[in-house]
Parts: sequence; C-alpha cells; structure tokens
Amino acid sequence: MNYTNITIDEVSPDMLAGMSLPEHSTVLIHYAFASMVFAIYGHQVCSIMETYSSLHLMFPMFIAYAIRLALTSTLQARPYQQRVATSFNMDLGLFLLAAIGLVVVNYFVFGAPWHSNTKAVIGISLLGLFVATHLALATERNTIKQMISLGQHLTLGKQFMSFVNKFTVMAITLLIALGLVLFLVINQDLTWILDTSEHVLRKEASAKIMYEIAVIIGVLMGYAIVIILSYTNNLNIYLCHQTQVMEAVAKGDLSQQVPVVSQDEFGQMASGTNLMIAGLLDYQSQLKITRDASILALASLAETRDNETGAHILRTQRYVKVLAQELSSHEDFCDVLNEEVIELYYKSAPLHDVGKVGIVDSILLKPGKLTEQEFEIMKTHAQIGNDALLVAEQQLGSNSFLRYAREIALTHHEKWDGSGYPNQLAGDDIPLSGRLMALADVYDALLSKRVYKPAFSHDKAKEIILAGCGSHFDPRIVAAFEVCEQQFVNIAAQFKDSAGD
Repeated sequence: MNYTNITIDEVSPDMLAGMSLPEHSTVLIHYAFASMVFAIYGHQVCSIMETYSSLHLMFPMFIAYAIRLALTSTLQARPYQQRVATSFNMDLGLFLLAAIGLVVVNYFVFGAPWHSNTKAVIGISLLGLFVATHLALATERNTIKQMISLGQHLTLGKQFMSFVNKFTVMAITLLIALGLVLFLVINQDLTWILDTSEHVLRKEASAKIMYEIAVIIGVLMGYAIVIILSYTNNLNIYLCHQTQVMEAVAKGDLSQQVPVVSQDEFGQMASGTNLMIAGLLDYQSQLKITRDASILALASLAETRDNETGAHILRTQRYVKVLAQELSSHEDFCDVLNEEVIELYYKSAPLHDVGKVGIVDSILLKPGKLTEQEFEIMKTHAQIGNDALLVAEQQLGSNSFLRYAREIALTHHEKWDGSGYPNQLAGDDIPLSGRLMALADVYDALLSKRVYKPAFSHDKAKEIILAGCGSHFDPRIVAAFEVCEQQFVNIAAQFKDSAGD
C-alpha cells in the first residue's frame, strides 16, 4: 500500500471523523471494574472506609463515567497528535476529580481523618492511571488502524514522548503501585491483628490476610497484563508494517512506504525508512535514465553506420512491446511476460543491431545486394553484438537487462524452423525476446525503403509475414501480430522516416 504524506496540521477533524475511539462498552467496563476494585480496596485498607457502603465508594466514579461520555465528542474532534495524550489526561483527570469529590464528602460529611482520605486518593489515582493508560493505548491503536486503512501518514513533530520511556514509566509505576497497595493492606491487617483476640487471630487472621493479598496482587497483575498486551499489540502494528515494507524493498519493490502513524521512535524509524526508499527510488531512476540514454546512444551509433534510420529503433521497440503485451495473456507466456519483463524487452530492443558497428563499411554501406561471401560477414553482426554485451555483463555483473539485450542481439535472425543464424536454433530453443524481435525487425524492414528495394505496404508486409508463419516466425507470435496489426500501422505512421532519410 502507498501512503499519502500529510502534515500534522493537515489532519482535520473531518478527516479523522471515522477513526474509532474505544467502544463505549469498553470504557464502561473499565470504569465499572475500577469502581468495584476501589470498593474492595477501601474496605481492606481503611477501617473508616470499611464502614461505608460499596455504593458510597463507587458513586464518584459513576459520575466520572457520565462526564467521560459527555466529553467523547470533544475527544473525537481533537487532532491526532493530541488525541492520545488528551484521552490519557482526561481519564486520569476524571479519576482524580472522583477522588477529590470523595475526599470532600468524607471529610465534611463523615469527618474522615487525613490518613483515610490519603488512602482513598492513592487508590483512585492508581486505578485511574491504569485505566487511562489502557484506554489511551486503545485510542492510539484504533486510530493507527484507521489511518493505515485510509492510506495516510503524518510528518513527525520535533518533540515526542519516547515509546521506551513510556513503557519504562508504566513498568515502574506498576511496581510502585504493587508495593504501595500491599503496604497499605498489610498495615491495615497488622492493626487489625493487634486489635483482635488470640482466639479470632488463630481462626481468621491467616486466611484473611492471604485472601486480601491474593486479591490485590490479582487485580494489579491483571491490569499489568492488560496494559503490557496493549503495548505489545501497538508495537506489533509498527513492526509488522516495517517488516513487510522492508521485505518488499529487498525484492526490488520501491513503491512501498511504511505508515508514519506515531510520535515516537517507531514514527522516526518509519520516516527514516521512507526517506531511504525515496533515495533508492531516486537513485534507481537516475540509473534508468543513464541506462536508457546509453542504449539510445549505442543504438543510434550503430544506425548511423547503416542504411537504416534512427526511427527504425523507435518503431521496432514499440512493435516488440505491442506483441509482448498481446501475448502476456496467452497460456504459454502468461507466466513469463509480466510488466517488468515486457519493459525490459522494450528497453533492450534498440540494441538488436549494435553488432553492426563491427562490420566494415564496404559491406555495411554497400548500396546493392551483398555477395554470398559478404552476407556471411554481415551475419556475424549478431555474434559481435552478443560478445560486446557479454563483456559488459562480465564487468558489471549479470542482470535481466543485459541478459535480454544479449538474447535479442544474438537471436533476432534465428528462424522458427532452424534455418536462421548464427546458431541455427529452432522452435522454443530461440529465446522469446529473439522471436519477438525477429518479426518486428522483418516487418519494419519490409515497410522501409532501401536502395535495393521500395517500401512495401502494410498489406504486403503482412502477407510476407503470414507466409513465414511456422518457418521463419513462431506461429503464436504471428497470431498476436494479426490481432494487433492496427497498432503496428499506427506506430509506423507515428514514427515515419523523414523525407530526407
């Protein structure tokens, strides 16, 4: 998938309107569970709160949830780079507001002492931290998925919160929370033990303490696991896309981009990867331009020493492309003729006669018909072209372009029945590139005026090609020629030789 690069400022609320926040049911579950956990916590850590009803302890978070619902639309309208932080701050702030409300009521209505109120603030704040973190991660994850599906990514800001730092802070907070809550519970249990008779102590103390510690550890470990899984899921999204794009790039596909959807190290990693791909794409483009210019220069140089014209290069490479595209749906060739191979055939075709630079002028430029001996020398141009390109391949390393260029240069005069040159190859032993070039070269030669012959019409050239079906030409290629002959006519007209040629 390709991604449209947009800046932070360009991400409008309307653009993000379809990006889902955590479902209301998810938020409700978090707030409801946190309120129940706080009720249990309050009864276990404070003798004062132990006298309150569960509804009394849970009620402030019900109010916080109602406010959270009312603020959902406001959160939805926030720009992406603010929405995750806003979600976290809003949930944590609502829990703190619930803690303050509870403390105020407990102090002024029930006269709760400071240590009781402190325990209430600690409990609600820790629960708020856990809930806010998980909902913020869910917000981030859902928004990332939506942005990826929309094919958008963000330009990084100059400052961001490190993913590693966020995870480290969360891990330390979990440990502190576990230690602090266990301390409060054990402190309350020790107070209870001191105030309890020996008889009751023997029967109840051990079981009660173990139960309380198990519940507290279970709740905190549950929150820790949920948050760690959320971090892991978000991390998996980043790494999966990074890996997929890098695998595609390794296979030569430079059209991919990693979605930049986070303001942290992974966003920078994605942005850096995209810059690297862009650099590779630009470098590849420059190489292709240089390659194409070199091809045309060499081909034009060969043509200047021949009776043929430079337009011959332009026409024949287009004939080859048209034939290849037509054959790409044929059952015998569909596995071979993909878009990349067809383009390489097209780029390589101008070098089919590059070997003519090795033929002496007295033969190459002879105005009349060649003698049998002269024709034997002329036929060596196919091998000369192959040998010249082989030297380049040995120096630069083998690649598809040089291989196809050599095939075309060497085999475009081979014939289907094995009567061609230089190696008398027959049938499918002749590379497909050479078979395509053979028909394209003959067709163009028939339509072109030479000192030893007039230019033939398309119908006459077609008649000669059909006559060569199964002897000179691959019958399947001749059939493709018949299907797309009008395109041949159009190409011949578009790149017609000038009057002076």
